[in-house]
Amino acid sequence: MKIVFMGTPEPAAQILEDLQKTQHKIICVVTQPDRKKGRGQKIVFSEVKEAALKYGLPLEQPEKVKSNAVFASFLKSIKPDIVIVVAYGKILPKEILDIPKYGCINVHASLLPKYRGAAPIQWALLKGEKETGITIMKLDRQLDTGDIIFQEKVKIAEEDDAPSLSKKLFAIGSKLLLLALEQIENKKVKSVPQDESQATYAPSLTKESGELDWRKTAEEIHNRVRAMVPWPGANTFYNKKILKIWKTKVVQINLATKFSEPGTIIEITKNLGFIVAAGSGNILILEVQPEGKKRISAYNFVLGYDVKIGDVLPK
Repeated sequence: MKIVFMGTPEPAAQILEDLQKTQHKIICVVTQPDRKKGRGQKIVFSEVKEAALKYGLPLEQPEKVKSNAVFASFLKSIKPDIVIVVAYGKILPKEILDIPKYGCINVHASLLPKYRGAAPIQWALLKGEKETGITIMKLDRQLDTGDIIFQEKVKIAEEDDAPSLSKKLFAIGSKLLLLALEQIENKKVKSVPQDESQATYAPSLTKESGELDWRKTAEEIHNRVRAMVPWPGANTFYNKKILKIWKTKVVQINLATKFSEPGTIIEITKNLGFIVAAGSGNILILEVQPEGKKRISAYNFVLGYDVKIGDVLPK
C-alpha cells in the first residue's frame, strides 16, 4: 500500500522504521515543524524527521493541517491508500480524513475508550493502573473516538516510567499495525465501536504537573514521579533551589513519630539515597537532579549537599 505517515516523537519514529522494512511504500512523512529548544534555543528536528531523512523519504512539515487547503491539495495529488497517525500532535480535519482510499488509522497508547487524549501513558501511571494497552483504531473527526481494529493489554511494572512503558507499548503497537494493514489490504479487517460510557481522558501535561506534594500517599508520589519522566519532571525544593526527582521506590519502615511530618527526610540509606515521609507511607529517593546540574544518584546528592535526617522538603 502507498502510505502517508504522520508522527513526531521517538515512538512514532520507531514505527516508521519498522514500516520502512516492509513491502509497503511510504510516499510521504508528515511531522511537526522544527522547534527551538533548550537554553541556546537551538533548532531541533523531531525524531520522525530524523528517521525520514535517514531513509530519504519525502517530508512535509505544515504549521497547521486544519483549514490548510494547500496541504490537503498536496495529499490528494499523491493519492495515498492509507494515512497512519502515531503521536502526530494534531487532530485531522474531515477534508484530510476523506482523502485516502482506506481512510486513516491511529496507534494509540491506551485501551480505548480509556485515556483518550495527548498523554495516555502518563495518566495511566498517575492513576496507578496495573495494566494499560495499545489500540489500533480508525480515525474520525473527534478525539480518539473511532472504531477499534485491534487492542492488546500490557502490564505496568512497578519500576516502569513513561519512557519504559512507551517502549513496551509501541513495540506491540508496531506489530498490531502491520497486522491491521494486512487485513485492510485484503479487505478482511473487522472493527468495533467504542463504548462511550467507559470513556476517560488524558489531557496534556503542564509544567505544574510535576510539582510534588509530600502530603499525598507514597504510592501517589511514586506514580507522579514516574509519569513525569522526562518532561516536565517531578520537582520539589531543597535549600530553596529546585530539586528534580527522577526515580523513587515505595518502602515500608518503622521510625520514631517525631519525623512523621510529610516531606521530612527520615533515613539515609547508604549507596541508595534517602527516605522521605509521605502523607501515608514512605518513599525512597533514588535519583535526583539539583538545579542547574546533571542527574545524579540520590546518595551522591546526600554526600555532596550535606543532606541530614530531619531536613524537610517543602510541601
